Amino acid sequence: MSSKEMSKSLGEHAEVFAMFATLKLEGETKMEEFPVACEFPDVFPGDVSDVPPEREVEFAIDLIPDTSPIS
Repeated sequence: MSSKEMSKSLGEHAEVFAMFATLKLEGETKMEEFPVACEFPDVFPGDVSDVPPEREVEFAIDLIPDTSPIS
């Protein structure tokens, strides 16, 4: 759903349910699986087996109704 569609739905006083999904990788990823990493080995670390750790601080932007983007 785009932000424009979301704004329209909220403007019509519709009930909205939003879900945010994340991907958790399981298993080990090998460097050979990433062609770009193989092409530039001096830039990428040898261990790319995991995604970055979760941060303690969650980031969100509170939106104000009836505002427009800053141009």
